[in-house]
Amino acid sequence: MNESIEIIGTESLGVRGLSCFVKTKNRKILIDPGVALGYIRHGLLPHPIQIAEGERVRRRIIGALAEATDVVFSHFHGDHIPFKEANCYQLAIRDLPVNFPNLCCWSKSIDSHQGKIEQRGQNLRDILGKNFHVAESLSDGPLTFSQAVPHGAKNSKLGTVMMTRIDLGDSVFLHGSDIQLLDSDTIDFIIGWQADIILAAGPPLYLENFSSDLRQIAWNNAVRLAENSRLLILDHHLMRDQQGPQWLEALSAKTRKHIYCAADFMDKRPQLLEAKRTTLYETFPVPPYWHEGYEKGKASTDSYVSENFQEKITNRDVQL
Repeated sequence: MNESIEIIGTESLGVRGLSCFVKTKNRKILIDPGVALGYIRHGLLPHPIQIAEGERVRRRIIGALAEATDVVFSHFHGDHIPFKEANCYQLAIRDLPVNFPNLCCWSKSIDSHQGKIEQRGQNLRDILGKNFHVAESLSDGPLTFSQAVPHGAKNSKLGTVMMTRIDLGDSVFLHGSDIQLLDSDTIDFIIGWQADIILAAGPPLYLENFSSDLRQIAWNNAVRLAENSRLLILDHHLMRDQQGPQWLEALSAKTRKHIYCAADFMDKRPQLLEAKRTTLYETFPVPPYWHEGYEKGKASTDSYVSENFQEKITNRDVQL
């Protein structure tokens, strides 16, 4: 693990997102301070073990913001930002630390969005005022930002995202939020940035309509990134089901390099809680109306902290 880089929350760490905290000599930069849990998956609300992990990640994001000098928004999806209409499994603006309006903010433009997404960006700009900077293609000290690139494949209906390059002095870190390895021009751009350590969203293999052609494009682009970086970390969409670890293992074998998920990089045991939601319910039944109580502040996750379940999980052969 590089001590300058802390990956706070993503799928192999039990939540949805791609949040990380990066420290340089004079800056402390929090990228994509958001967290979410899939609201309904396989007909089930998040299991309380997932919810407890989400609470932990939210607390760490808030703590990192309290000491940050800069905050970066790669785009305005609900697992990457704090926002007003957050559900109880996301990070709400009302919970941000008091210093948040004073942070130097570097953001993707919001002009290309419409509806709720545009409003989320505008809400953040209202809070940050003159500290809100549209950062596409700009540089500031150790920070450099990309132009808008596709959220997945070119011309994606999901819009675009902004990538971040940070010069750490002895190495270069790149945050490739939600690129999904599906656009070759984006991969060319990343290689041109000559990053040593790359953290990026891998392909969404869990989607039923994710074609074999897209799988091959993602694979080829992953090989190219591995060959042109010292350390490659792939997570987020990739780790939403059990295909993710298998894909990383195959990629490591192909490139003869260890390709990491975020948990590997952070020297933590992977917790693929999104992938195991059904199994969690089967193994650790949830009391009736627990979620209704939680949403009203009348139910707690105190008895569901995931580390307290590790022995039970191991004994019952439930690999998270």
